[in-house]
Amino acid sequence: MPMLILASTSATRKALLMQAKVPFEAIGPTIDERALEAEALAAGADCRDVARLLAEHKARNVSVNHRDALVIGADQTLALGTTLLHKPATMVDAAAQLDQLCGKTHRLHAGISLVRNGEVLWSAVETAELSMRRFTQSERDLVLALEGEDILYSVGGYRLEGPSIRLFESVSGDYFTILGLPLLPLLGALRDIEPTLFNASDKLD
Repeated sequence: MPMLILASTSATRKALLMQAKVPFEAIGPTIDERALEAEALAAGADCRDVARLLAEHKARNVSVNHRDALVIGADQTLALGTTLLHKPATMVDAAAQLDQLCGKTHRLHAGISLVRNGEVLWSAVETAELSMRRFTQSERDLVLALEGEDILYSVGGYRLEGPSIRLFESVSGDYFTILGLPLLPLLGALRDIEPTLFNASDKLD
């Protein structure tokens, strides 16, 4: 059976692949995301380009040490207009970021790539558009208390699958894209590139 590696330690991304019964191993990449992002933006890349670039770099980084393995790279950027936001470092940062998003529409760009032996075989970017309602400070603080530090692992400082949903007015786009792994395009690409993965996975518990 060919080896499939997810170049990520994200619990959400791992759970999505596990639920699809795709056999894989998860290995975290070692790249300087902020340095790569800054370089790309300085060269004229937009937020979608950055998501794709980071996904490809993550996959390449892991691919170097795993010859012939098929490596999945994934990354997500959050764009508020032309401004890129990142994972909050603390709960205070998370509150400030939610205030920044309050009453506004932002976009989540999820980059995905498949790499083998350092060569990008396939990549894509999917986008979702999310609008937050105008919430009060007390509503924000209650959501933060209910969420806890789990939201520090989210680029938006919120979890659509958790109590944070209370802060939203509308969502347009694929749910898996919002979670950071465009699963349907990925599964389609895997079927084309390595169909035997699915022959093996249907025997797993």
